[in-house]
Amino acid sequence: MDYYGSMKRFPSAAAAAILVWCALCAPALAQDDPNASAAAEAADSGLDAALFYQLLLGELNVRGEEAGAGFALILDAARKTNDPELYQRAVELAFQARSGDAALQAARDWKRAFPQSREANRYVLQILVALNRVADSAEPLRADLALVDAKERAAAIGVIPRNYARVTDKKQAATVVEQALADYTAKPDTGPAAWTTIGRMRLAAGDAPGALEAARRGQALNPRFEGPALLALELMDPKLPEAEAMVRRYLEGQPLPELRMGYARALLDGQRYPEALQQLRLITAEQPEFAEAWLVQGSLLVQDNQLAVGEAALKRYIALAEKQRGDERNRGLAQAYLALSQIAEKRRDFAGASAWLDRIDDPQDLMAAQNRRASILARQGKMEEARKLIRSLPERNAGDARLKMMAEVSLLREHKQYKAAYQLLGQAAAREPKDPDLLYDQAMMAEKLNDFADMEKLLRQVMVLKPDYHHAYNALGYSLAERNQRLPEARQLVQKALEYAPGDPFISDSLAWVEFRMGNKEESLRLLQAAWKEKPDAEIAAHLGEVLWSMGRRDQAERVWREGLALNAENDTLMETLKRLKVKP
Repeated sequence: MDYYGSMKRFPSAAAAAILVWCALCAPALAQDDPNASAAAEAADSGLDAALFYQLLLGELNVRGEEAGAGFALILDAARKTNDPELYQRAVELAFQARSGDAALQAARDWKRAFPQSREANRYVLQILVALNRVADSAEPLRADLALVDAKERAAAIGVIPRNYARVTDKKQAATVVEQALADYTAKPDTGPAAWTTIGRMRLAAGDAPGALEAARRGQALNPRFEGPALLALELMDPKLPEAEAMVRRYLEGQPLPELRMGYARALLDGQRYPEALQQLRLITAEQPEFAEAWLVQGSLLVQDNQLAVGEAALKRYIALAEKQRGDERNRGLAQAYLALSQIAEKRRDFAGASAWLDRIDDPQDLMAAQNRRASILARQGKMEEARKLIRSLPERNAGDARLKMMAEVSLLREHKQYKAAYQLLGQAAAREPKDPDLLYDQAMMAEKLNDFADMEKLLRQVMVLKPDYHHAYNALGYSLAERNQRLPEARQLVQKALEYAPGDPFISDSLAWVEFRMGNKEESLRLLQAAWKEKPDAEIAAHLGEVLWSMGRRDQAERVWREGLALNAENDTLMETLKRLKVKP
């Protein structure tokens, strides 16, 4: 709660004076109108001249330099009149003076005067939490849940984690909340929300398994309640497979499209692209007006080189987004324009590519748009002009310089100018010698230049700087296997990479290639088939096809290669494999 912005303002001193004048005049007016006598008596607030003077003096003290004295006068007036607005004003004054203890005193007095006031109780609760007095918040938390209307109780339970978000002792907060919710966990109307809140509190306290157990119990009470599924979505991790199973169970019904979208994003984060694409297609089939799904689906299809269907999805997104408003809509449109520009560029429609970029008018997307323009120039053989364009981009903050450098490296790598990219990365690594990402990228350029000794030296530096950097182990292991060198060591390196990124289809592909080089064709085939199913990719297709080819299963090999070419006809590994084996693309 915003303690300093949400309090209702008490009338100014001038306004208070007018109100008191009216109150003092009321008896005289009543004498002129006998029928008004009873009403005037009923409306009498007990505000006499002395109390008016006390309020006026309190407000004047507050406006001067005696905030404490002003607070004391207003709180005393609240006690005398039993007026909830004066209690609220006293709390507000205490907060203005940055006195949490005084605010708590006023809120507690208010609650004693009005024990059934949920508003008074909530002030006590929120002040205790703000003061980090978590243990003391248990009683007002239970009271708040008891005071809320039964129809609103589940919603009130749902916001509890937000109220405790800033406390320092997360474990104590989780215990307090769980105890307060004990009477609500078994009820069908509040149980799912209660277990979801308990799970979120446990998760905030670092207890992921406990959070998952709470989500499971909540879903068992009501499989269609979205709270446990949303919590399980946050808990998705290879170490907690039940979390994903819970999400999928919820998705079997008629889920919120936002939750299925969240699941698709989680799959994308895990590089499970085919499954993510399947979820996105379900969203657009079930909710064709859900614009975001069209955008992500289109971007993913373009990434997989499925240009025609990707273009259709992106244009569908634009048609929906143009009816919306807001910054998110503007950023989404910019992303769609960039992707459509990329499609036009791949088709060598450079005028069309530029036309899409011209539609981007958000300054935040200037760098991305200019990078695309640079790519268009490079495809037309104007590499120096393209590099100058990237370098001319303004740097709004420290991170922009790095983004510009990486954009230039990406441009050079895409156009096979590996030496220039290596040199640029070397300059950056010299400035930041402990940056593992820069060293890794430089190692990849060293490999392209066939400088394998330098590549290994750089990758081993990465392993020292960041021992869990799985890409480094995978890259070195794969490179050794590709050169048919130190194969037992290559296997150990790739297996270590898999320990840090279990199930990664590209690392599984590397391990399969090691096994193939070691003569273990059946094991290699098993690994490659699983990787291909998980992630259809041109590079995996190249390896799977070669293993099948070597085993005499040439029809199957050619079918896999054709599928790989459909995904990416420009993949170097696939094209080199076909050329070496004298297979026509």
